[in-house]
Amino acid sequence: MTDTVKDQADTSAAISRREFVRVAAVAAGSAMTGACADSTGPAEPTAQVAAVRGTDLQTMTRHVLDGLGGIQTVVHEGETVFIKPNMVTLPWAGQSNVFALGECTKPEVVIAVAEQCLEAGAAEVVIGDGSHQPTLNWAYAKTLDGSTDLSSEALRLSSTYGRTVRVASLEVDSPEWVEVPSDTYLGTIAVSSLVARADRVISIPVAKTHSWAQLTLSLKNFVGITPLERYGDVANGVMDRGVVLDHSSPQAIAAIYLDIVQGIKPDLAIVDFSIGVEGDGPNLSHGGRTVDMRDRLGSWLLLASTDLVAADATAARIMSHDPARVTQLVMGYEMGLGEIREDRIELIGANLSDLRVSWSGAQLRNQLQASVGGCPLFSCGRRAATV
Repeated sequence: MTDTVKDQADTSAAISRREFVRVAAVAAGSAMTGACADSTGPAEPTAQVAAVRGTDLQTMTRHVLDGLGGIQTVVHEGETVFIKPNMVTLPWAGQSNVFALGECTKPEVVIAVAEQCLEAGAAEVVIGDGSHQPTLNWAYAKTLDGSTDLSSEALRLSSTYGRTVRVASLEVDSPEWVEVPSDTYLGTIAVSSLVARADRVISIPVAKTHSWAQLTLSLKNFVGITPLERYGDVANGVMDRGVVLDHSSPQAIAAIYLDIVQGIKPDLAIVDFSIGVEGDGPNLSHGGRTVDMRDRLGSWLLLASTDLVAADATAARIMSHDPARVTQLVMGYEMGLGEIREDRIELIGANLSDLRVSWSGAQLRNQLQASVGGCPLFSCGRRAATV
């Protein structure tokens, strides 16, 4: 049976438990003007992003969470947690190392986050994604050194802590699909109940540019929690949500996944800046190119924030992208989902100037909105018109 969030009290209660405090200025929309340029004069930070450099991803994960005060500030005793990595090309991991290519979130980060959640007292941790096939083989989600995989680690962690950690192929493992409201032509958007009814939701994307969305980071990551059966259609021999969900412009697709974010209210983002993709991502078959941050920064990097928009805006700056020209970030800011202004984001553990690297943008395959004065063509003071 399909539920509607606004009509189902039990679902509303589940979602409200996951709401975290937004900055007053953003939540109230009192500072929406000026989104397209950083404020002048001294300003108090309204969001925090932690940054950690290194070459050991599991240790880095613990340290970046410590920068925010520890995972226990997000996850509490007895709560259920859903972890959403980007596993877009996991179905092809048996043919090529999609993690070393930069196409997928590194299992090392996911494993470390899952264990941190258990240490904080989580009752259950679900690691899940949808990708392009109904069933994913999680044994192919191997660490970069090949020593273990997400399927094996879920079993190990469950045994060690006496609480359930499991991997989920959302298309077949979701008990139900929950409808979240949308201002787009869709009216509502179906998302996995494993996500909608979790107490805490954590997005763990890998840093990539995207041929239709400019960037794919913690916000766009949630396209993968929608059902292929409803939104997928065959394109180039695989099931692709880009056929049914409007990808005609970065604005059109952002309106969809930002409504998902607004509906489920994720609690935490961790951006994997170890090995990613530049150019025409999100994978190499589209024309993207692998970026190993050790070659450009001298080390790998992780970012973490309870403000997903701030995490993505900081990632954009590191990737040599101006957030004021990234459609999804301006729209997310205008919707009150988080902060994009550089002077309002406190970067913990590093200086932004030391992290910026060259990162080629995508040559967008859809019709990118023209830019005027540093802002997308749609009004910077309101949400973009829906399709």
